[in-house]
Amino acid sequence: MKHFGSLKELINTLNWSKDLLSEMFEKRKSYLYKYDQALELLESEDKLNTLINKEIINQNGAYIDLDENFLEFFEQILEVNEEVNTSYIQEVIKQIKQNIFYYLQENNENRKYGYLKIVKNQLRKVGRITIRNVVDLNRNIENAFKTEPNYKIKISKLEAFDEKRRTLTVLIEQTEMLITEQDSHFFKAALDDELKIIVTRLRQQLTESRHNLIETQKQIIEYLNQVKHQSTFIEKIKQVKYLKDQFELKAKSNLIELLQERNVLCFEPKPSYRFKINLSKLHTDEGAQLIEKAQSRLKKPNKNKLPVAESIAADSLQALTENEIFINLKAIRDSFKASGNNLFDFIMAYNYPREVSYEEKITIFCQMASMYETEFEVKESFKQDGKVEYAIVYPGK
Repeated sequence: MKHFGSLKELINTLNWSKDLLSEMFEKRKSYLYKYDQALELLESEDKLNTLINKEIINQNGAYIDLDENFLEFFEQILEVNEEVNTSYIQEVIKQIKQNIFYYLQENNENRKYGYLKIVKNQLRKVGRITIRNVVDLNRNIENAFKTEPNYKIKISKLEAFDEKRRTLTVLIEQTEMLITEQDSHFFKAALDDELKIIVTRLRQQLTESRHNLIETQKQIIEYLNQVKHQSTFIEKIKQVKYLKDQFELKAKSNLIELLQERNVLCFEPKPSYRFKINLSKLHTDEGAQLIEKAQSRLKKPNKNKLPVAESIAADSLQALTENEIFINLKAIRDSFKASGNNLFDFIMAYNYPREVSYEEKITIFCQMASMYETEFEVKESFKQDGKVEYAIVYPGK
């Protein structure tokens, strides 16, 4: 493998190959990407060989695929990884404990700060990956129940996911014990504002994860019961089908007696009513009388005619118009860009074509700030005019 000489080189390589890598990543599950297709997209065999030599892409004969390390990196960053990796959480918890121990044993303040920084990053990481694993677990359970056609494999997958659920629950408990102030001298000695915020956020994430796992347990139990019931039902159907094919259904089962006892309506023969008249009979006088008789029965009675309305008076047809003066926000925007003033003061002092109330001016200010947000420069500071608090907005550069 030819390693990258620097991070800048890696970023540049990913940049000029972004179209190919994006397409290969999108088709990573359902498509075998060919070498010739990649060459056509990159338009350079040297660039393609560079990706292969750097092991960003692996070549297998006429086909290529993304290297496992880059594939895992892309899935984690984009949060589309479907694998529930509990061992990764265990490793992070182990690293947190190690760095806490190093912090408590270290006397040098600079090195102690380095250990503290590592612990903060790992605490953020463990909360994030715990939430992500719970989401992936629920998605995998749903997919296994809905898409797996084999009942034995479906039950096995659901039971394996239930085991991972129990493991996640244990890891959440371990993490909560780790950050409990009463059980850790570290969180008493090193607690600062940033660490306090991180620990509070982590507790919220762990609580949310625990509640989701309780619902996950209920869902797994329900799915397993449904699958086992369906599996038992399918096995019985298969057995009945086998006996029927062997012409032993009546001899080796009591199906006929059961059907007679239940007397279910769906097993009754469908009735059919046939009252078709012979066509030759319709050509006779008797047939004509039958047609007239049927027609008289089907003939609908005459509906009462609706009364006709009187003519509308000519003066009522005269058009009435009402003039209303509209405020042109686009014209206000153009004037504001040329003014150099802040938007609120400009709106309040603007010469409108009609009388505008204070409330309408506030509405115009909100509309302008919302509609032309990309053209204006919104400051982080605020002011008050005695009634409302407003943001400082200037024309964009």
